[in-house]
Amino acid sequence: MSQVKVPEGRWSWVEIDRGALRRNLRAYKSLLAPRQKLCCVVKADAYGHGAIECARVLHSAGADMFAVATVREGVELREAGIQAPILILSEPPITAIPQLIEKNIMPTVYTIEFALAYGECAVRAGTVGKYHLAIETGMNRIGVHYADVLEFCRNINFHRGIQCDGVFTHFATAEDVAGWDYKLQCKRFEEAVRALEDAGFDCGTVHCDNTPATMLDPSTHYDMVRVGIGLYGLYPCDSSRSVIKLDPVMSVRARVTRTAHPAMGEGVSYGYTYRVPRTAVQICTLPIGYADGLSRTLSNRMEVLYRGERVRQVGNICMDQCMVAIQQTPIHQIPEAEYGDVMTIIGRDGDAEISADEMARLRGTINYEVVCDFGMRLDKVYL
Repeated sequence: MSQVKVPEGRWSWVEIDRGALRRNLRAYKSLLAPRQKLCCVVKADAYGHGAIECARVLHSAGADMFAVATVREGVELREAGIQAPILILSEPPITAIPQLIEKNIMPTVYTIEFALAYGECAVRAGTVGKYHLAIETGMNRIGVHYADVLEFCRNINFHRGIQCDGVFTHFATAEDVAGWDYKLQCKRFEEAVRALEDAGFDCGTVHCDNTPATMLDPSTHYDMVRVGIGLYGLYPCDSSRSVIKLDPVMSVRARVTRTAHPAMGEGVSYGYTYRVPRTAVQICTLPIGYADGLSRTLSNRMEVLYRGERVRQVGNICMDQCMVAIQQTPIHQIPEAEYGDVMTIIGRDGDAEISADEMARLRGTINYEVVCDFGMRLDKVYL
């Protein structure tokens, strides 16, 4: 385990491996044809990895565009000096339009009211507002229904203040590219784009692939793909694991803040859901809890790494702290921990590893949520 300078204010942190991030981007680039673009999704603070620093690394490594979820996320990138095109993956409130124009951030468009208001604001500012048109093909979340796109574009295309920079859709079942649902969405999107082009509309950059579709279906790469979770070294589905090698970017670590040897029968943490079963048990406190992304549902069910060995988390996970037990057995001797020793919640320690996927399975969720949660409060250390 590498020695890093940890945050001074708290002994728990997230480590972000810039080198792994670059390697993952290059791996996705290898799947694309020479003129196909890569849009890097950095919403939700780059899935908990730190949007500004990740965007800098990704841009230097060859990212063509960035996608975010909110106006604030886009503004933060601009104010940090990111000059690449930025797309908001939904249509924001009309009240946000002046900021979009000022910061040169492209919205997604799927209502006539927003499109025309966007155009009027752009004209007043002496510019043209670029946008991407979302087409609803089966996700039933956002977008203009695929059967209505031609009429929609005819109702807004007259405005001199707006310009379509791209059209896109989003797949609901891209982990199953052989499935009927996925193929139906592909068909609907292809027909909608063809109808627009046949009518003389310039679609700009055509894109539909999310991370799993990028990996599993080269036929739908079109002009650009949108890659999110995979950039951070996490596979979107099991069927994608054989396509390219990805390196996890995030590790989560903490230092021991207290050690004790409670008497046999003593309880640990709220509710005493764990009691010390014998005398030779060391209880170690780590300053990380459910407010940091370590879900309380993991209480008494997870492990952490210490000196390349797995040790049990015990007792209910608290808001800001949790406890682990180092227990000696005749056949398994683990050195006791000392104040300040490092333990790994997610990541590698020697030959041992605890992955975001393992934690997601224990929580009954997906790796996306695990890393997003850890990124909310913990300080980030970039390697």
